Parts: sequence; structure tokens; C-alpha cells
Amino acid sequence: MKARTPEETYQDALEKAKTEFSRLDPVEAAGRAGVIYTALGSDAGQVEIAFFGTHYYVQWPSGAAVRASDQKEPDVPTRLLLMHYIITADGTPMANKWIAFRNLPSGLGYDAAFQRRASAPLVQAFGVPGHGQTNFEVAARMLGGERLRFGDAAFCFPLLPRVWLAVVLYVADEEFPASANVLFDGAAEHYLATEDLAVLGGMLAGRLIKTAKAVTP
Repeated sequence: MKARTPEETYQDALEKAKTEFSRLDPVEAAGRAGVIYTALGSDAGQVEIAFFGTHYYVQWPSGAAVRASDQKEPDVPTRLLLMHYIITADGTPMANKWIAFRNLPSGLGYDAAFQRRASAPLVQAFGVPGHGQTNFEVAARMLGGERLRFGDAAFCFPLLPRVWLAVVLYVADEEFPASANVLFDGAAEHYLATEDLAVLGGMLAGRLIKTAKAVTP
């Protein structure tokens, strides 16, 4: 059997998101999301939004998305997250405090899966004493991370205008095993559903690991 493409796999989710996006008042939605909307006519326009430090344009009302730098379409998960962020945003101020995934709505029931998806790969990649912490710090800075005063090493990542994540690393020592915690700003649920935040946390972990492999021997 031929493997399904991402578009085929997420077709229903994409169509649902496009429909909801098209029904928004784009000016009001952009204001709630903290992004820029530019009208391109009486009934069309585009939202400019930064995601993982890259700028994208999301066309309204179609929901089509392209990178600002080269006009190429991003992958399906990115397209979904961009639309979901604009659809879900309600303008709640950021909480400026960190919460664990299990403290998100319905997060407790999915916490074990999230730990396997995000935290466990980070531990495996960066929990080794010696080079692990250094590799993590290099990768975090390359992804635009801002240093925090937690654990052995911790960084904050403003992945979307009002959705910030943090990664806190504890390297293994003689007494305790390594651990890595992916945390969310306390207002994150006002901008993305818990399922989307799980995807975002997994994306961040994956990009940190990929970046570290690319820049270290």
C-alpha cells in the first residue's frame, strides 16, 4: 500500500482550519494574536507572523501560507499551527510564569506520551555529562533561545508571538539521572490547544537535537 502524504493524512484538519480561518474578522484576529494584518483588497489580505524565528505570510481568507524569504510553502504541521494560533488567540496577556505540560487542559492524561515525544529525546541527546550540556547550549542559542536561571542549563524560546516555551536540562551526575523539562508560558492555552502545544514541544525538541548534530563533531 502506498504511504499517505502529509496532505492526505491531515486533509480533514487542514480543511477544518481553513474554514474556521476564513470566517475570522482578520483585523480583530490579528490584534488578539499580536500579529500584523495587511489588507490586499476589499476582501483579501495577509497575516505576517513569526514562527521559530522565521517570518511567514498567511493569506486571508484562503489560509495558504508561504515563507516571507522565498515564498515557499511550509510543511503541513507548520501550516496547521499558524492557522490554529490565529484562530485560537483570544488576546489574553502572557502569564510570565512557566507550567508543565500536565498542567495544560487535559494535559495530565497525555503527559506520558508528551514525555516520550519531547523530554525523553532531549535527555538522550543532551543528558550525558561533559559535552551534552555544551551541545544543548550551542543549539539553543542558534535557535534564538534566551538563557534562564534554572537547572544546569535552561533557555526560553519565543516560538510564536504569544506562545513561549522553555527547556530546562539537568545533566546526569553520581546521584541523579539526567532529566529535561519542556515548559510553557501559563497563558499558552489561550493561543493553542493542548494537542497543538504537544506538537510544538516535539518540534522544539527535534530542532534542538538536529541543530546540535549539525554543528558538533
